[in-house]
Amino acid sequence: MDYKNLNRIFFLGIGGIGMSAIARYFKHKEVNVEGYDKTYSRVTNDLEEEGIKIIYDENPELITEQFDLVVWTPAISTESRLYKYFAEQNIPIKKRSEVLGNITRHTECIAVAGTHGKTTVSTMIAHILTNSGKHCSAFLGGISRNYNTNFLYHENTNTSVVEADEFDRSFLQLSPYVSVITSTDADHLDIYSNQEDIQNTFSEFAKRTNPGGAIFYKKGIDLTVPSNVKSFTYSIEESADYFSTNIYSDNGNSVFNFNYDKTRIESLKLVFPGKHNVENATAAIAVSLYMGIEENAVRTAIEGFLGIERRFQFQLRQENIIYIDDYAHHPEEIRSALLSVKQLFPGKQLTVIFQPHLYSRTQDFAPEFAQSLSLANAVFLLPIYPAREKPIEGVSSQLILDQIDIKNKKLVKKEELLRPDFFKSQHLQIVMTLGAGDIGEMVPSLTQNIGELYPNG
Repeated sequence: MDYKNLNRIFFLGIGGIGMSAIARYFKHKEVNVEGYDKTYSRVTNDLEEEGIKIIYDENPELITEQFDLVVWTPAISTESRLYKYFAEQNIPIKKRSEVLGNITRHTECIAVAGTHGKTTVSTMIAHILTNSGKHCSAFLGGISRNYNTNFLYHENTNTSVVEADEFDRSFLQLSPYVSVITSTDADHLDIYSNQEDIQNTFSEFAKRTNPGGAIFYKKGIDLTVPSNVKSFTYSIEESADYFSTNIYSDNGNSVFNFNYDKTRIESLKLVFPGKHNVENATAAIAVSLYMGIEENAVRTAIEGFLGIERRFQFQLRQENIIYIDDYAHHPEEIRSALLSVKQLFPGKQLTVIFQPHLYSRTQDFAPEFAQSLSLANAVFLLPIYPAREKPIEGVSSQLILDQIDIKNKKLVKKEELLRPDFFKSQHLQIVMTLGAGDIGEMVPSLTQNIGELYPNG
């Protein structure tokens, strides 16, 4: 399908982070863009302010225009009234992944994949390229705090940066010039039959890399790399083609040396704690150097990287209270986030509020979630955020709670958590919210409530 001649596109599930980036792309191309989402959010509000019409009701009578294309995310059921309406109208319906693959196919596409780390790495790469003057168009899985958007566009570049999503094997629609693979941990076991299936699919993704390009992957992950494409490993604290060493924390910043090809870039500074963030930066720097960015430009960009909304984002940072919000929703991500907090604030009591994401993920990883959450001093668990899923019998947040190995743990409802006096009886030092569902929409209210209980000064 030729996307150059489209006049009007409808997005089913436009509020999704990946969908909204593509909607912004077509809006920038002066295509008339409209969409549906079941939930009003910060993302949909911003899209509306950018001139995109959005409806929040599945009533087909609200569709008043004729569309050339419908872009669809599997987060919206094929039983949706709107999906059925567009299908009955014989309007082409294309999955988000297919559309993204099509619009980046003839670019130097840098595709970043991995069960965790991909959003940070892709956003770092896009920032380094943009800040250095090379520029890129970028379709990101989070809101960059440097640019206040998940979409970057530049007319005079043929380089694109995309977050390559493994859900539903979507990343197999991409044709990367450079592939990055950060991790192949078990996840989405509603899609993949087992760990081997996941690893094989990531290997298939690697095989899609242009023979004239390159593959970058974390040293030690189980990956079959094609022999006709250059490949490079990266790591922290152990030798690889690109690796970082001498990592230490300095007033909340991460400082490290970056090593490659008998060269060392010393004392790079990243404004985030945690070795996992240094590892992400290592991958981003490696790709940027491969793409021809000068060392000094890399240093400037990395030290000026402000991060991504809901990735270790401080909401309150006072002498008497710390509140951090993070998107972590996989056991390994939670473990890394909590260890970073404990490294940054040793000896302080950590209270975690976690909203599990998906029934299937909770069912598959309840023991692992419990083990990671047991690093906290107190845990409040919200009900599972279902997203695209229907309930699974016997699966609830209780499944995790029962296995958490600390005494101070409790199930809470959203309304209870948002009460201004909820934390009044708690002796808070550090609060951290975690999850990929609508917990992010609660953050402003939680920030206000906690801030009023612990006024600065």
